[in-house]
Amino acid sequence: MALNVVILAAGKGTRMKSDLPKVLHKVAERPMVQHVIDTARALGSVKPQLVYGYGADALKAGLGDQPLHWVLQAEQLGTGHAVAQAIPNIADDDTVLVLYGDVPLTRLDTLQQLLAVKPANGLAILTVNLANPTGYGRIVRDGIDNSGKVTGIVEQKDATPEQLQITEVNSGIMALPGKQLKSWLGRLSNSNAQGEYYLTDVIAMAHSEGVEIATAQPQNPMEVEGANNRVQLAALERAYQQRKAEQLMLSGANLRDPARVDIRGSVEVGNDVMIDINVIFEGKVVLGKGVTIGANCILKDCIIGDNTEIKPNSMIEKATVGSDCSVGPYARLRPDSVMLDDSHVGNFVEMKKTTLGKGSKANHLTYLGDAVIGDKVNVGAGTITCNYDGANKFVTTIKDGAFIGSNSALVAPVTVGVNATVGAGSVLTRDAADGELVVARAKQRHISDWQRPVKIKK
Repeated sequence: MALNVVILAAGKGTRMKSDLPKVLHKVAERPMVQHVIDTARALGSVKPQLVYGYGADALKAGLGDQPLHWVLQAEQLGTGHAVAQAIPNIADDDTVLVLYGDVPLTRLDTLQQLLAVKPANGLAILTVNLANPTGYGRIVRDGIDNSGKVTGIVEQKDATPEQLQITEVNSGIMALPGKQLKSWLGRLSNSNAQGEYYLTDVIAMAHSEGVEIATAQPQNPMEVEGANNRVQLAALERAYQQRKAEQLMLSGANLRDPARVDIRGSVEVGNDVMIDINVIFEGKVVLGKGVTIGANCILKDCIIGDNTEIKPNSMIEKATVGSDCSVGPYARLRPDSVMLDDSHVGNFVEMKKTTLGKGSKANHLTYLGDAVIGDKVNVGAGTITCNYDGANKFVTTIKDGAFIGSNSALVAPVTVGVNATVGAGSVLTRDAADGELVVARAKQRHISDWQRPVKIKK
């Protein structure tokens, strides 16, 4: 049987107090619904069905050009009505998995378990036991103690006082047989307190027809939590970050405080990585073994080699840092920057589209843009590569062993040769040959009878 995933994402989310459709609000810098879509694809669903309604233009713009069956629910008349809109794309022999666009934390293995327990001709429900089940539909089972087979689901507003004592609740996530689902949806009624067509009513229909109903439960109740307001959204964010922090620690990273690390993408770590507080990871980040990340750093789409130290308050984006390097504090590596092994950049150094060679150093207050820097080069404090003439960018080349004195300006295109020295305070506009000392600054003058200006009294 083919897997057919239907994601319900039509709601406005009034309690969010936002013009943005609820499912586009973000957890870990990705829309909640994108988390659900990604999980559906990981299950093997090539083109999930997305049932949409409010904010169609924003939803399509926010999700971009990705393979989805877009299914319009023009009126929001309940979950049963929403799933019914997807019937034209459901085959009789499909297994239909119903997910929710505002429930982003459901684990892949939880859904795999749900699909595994689904009987061949039956259905499976993801349930959870809650200490406070208020607001949730209760799982009704036969037997005096409600411990037998599932017979139905009753919503909070329709439940009797006895049913309200049940702590096993419906998550809304179900795996159903396509042929029977289409029949059940066609017989739904909205005769209930909400005046809506409940998807949950198909459970009682299935029971009455003798269809086998199985259940599975997640590892953590947060897997089935949704967000109806920003308080709940923040709780989902914290739960997501806690999960990611635990994964990092199990992979070999030591987190100074797991509650103060944010992962908004993927992070791969080697053994004995140390991560201090308030570090943010975005995109795809790879950290080699023995890497140390100081407090308040931001790393995005970058690779950090073994035993490298990223000191506090540094930012690295789309850059590659080799092994045994030192970065920061307060350094910034912009896209296409490369630091080779044992190179160093210090406080208030910025690199952009620059390669810094092995053993080379730029330790203070320096801008290196569009530069190719060789091995064992020393770049003094206050040096800048003047790479932009207002219209075009040009390259500065500094060859092996060169020494750039403090407060120098290298006006590109320009080359500093092997073992050449640029005197402090120089403005270099022509190439320096190998081994040369170049001093390009005004001659120092001493005026002994000079008088300092004084303030004019009015």
